[in-house]
Amino acid sequence: MSATGERIDRYLAKELDLTRSQVQSLLRDGLVTVDGAAAKPSYLLRGEERIDYRVPAPPPSVLEPEAGWIRLLHQDEHLVVVDKPAGLVVHPGAGVRSGTLVNRLLHHYPEIASVGSPERPGIVHRLDRGTSGVLAIARTAAAYRRLSGAFAEREVGKVYLAVVYGRPDPLDGTVNLPIGRHPTVRTRMTVIPETRGGRPATTRYRVLATAAGVSLLEIELLTGRTHQIRVHCKAIGHPLVGDPAYGEHRWRHLPPAVRRPLREFPRPALHARTLTLPSIAGAPPVSSTAPVPDDLRALGTACDLASSFPVDETRR
Repeated sequence: MSATGERIDRYLAKELDLTRSQVQSLLRDGLVTVDGAAAKPSYLLRGEERIDYRVPAPPPSVLEPEAGWIRLLHQDEHLVVVDKPAGLVVHPGAGVRSGTLVNRLLHHYPEIASVGSPERPGIVHRLDRGTSGVLAIARTAAAYRRLSGAFAEREVGKVYLAVVYGRPDPLDGTVNLPIGRHPTVRTRMTVIPETRGGRPATTRYRVLATAAGVSLLEIELLTGRTHQIRVHCKAIGHPLVGDPAYGEHRWRHLPPAVRRPLREFPRPALHARTLTLPSIAGAPPVSSTAPVPDDLRALGTACDLASSFPVDETRR
């Protein structure tokens, strides 16, 4: 065995083409033995032991494929990259079993049913329901493992566009504030010390333009915490326009011409613009860009920011 000194969960993940979490579940369930005895995920291989394992067949997917339109940005044998519209839930969850992006993906790419979690097949990262933009889906177990690791190790480039209230100062900055579950409102996240459960979170931003009391930001995510951009923008005093959870009614104090479009914008003004993925199985890295959606461009026009939005090839 050439893996002397390596953790058994890491070794088996590579050998069995599974994720580490899947291997750790096998170890916890007693489905892996070393020289006839159960082993912990942290067990370090000596190089001479006998490893026996049993991998149960994956449970059949309980999700129904559904026909539905998907805007495709990229596809190859390893992955699919789509442009998720605002308002579409990524995967089933509590109280939601149908009408999600995953249901549509199962119709177009049935092979993802056995990739990753049965409840979230192929999903390696997520966007909030109200956020539009680039989302990657793994088509194979190997791609799932590679992409899951890449997101965890911060090998993925993630750039967003956002419209926020006010004008951040400085115009280019980095927000380093830990994020955790809100102590009383469990559906929300908040800035909270690491000693109380917060996890490190880093967001870079650059102000592209300011007009009519709002600013267009280009944002780079260096970590991937739940609601990270929304929470960090709120924390520095510049919440997203249209955000029902972390926003504010600042439109009341802005010029009359922009009050209505700001008040009526129906979702957080956030768009996942570009996603850059590392190489998978020797294939070239993939960088995909989602066109700015019509509703966000209309908001930019109303607030005199339209000229500062990136120009998409399809719109020239």
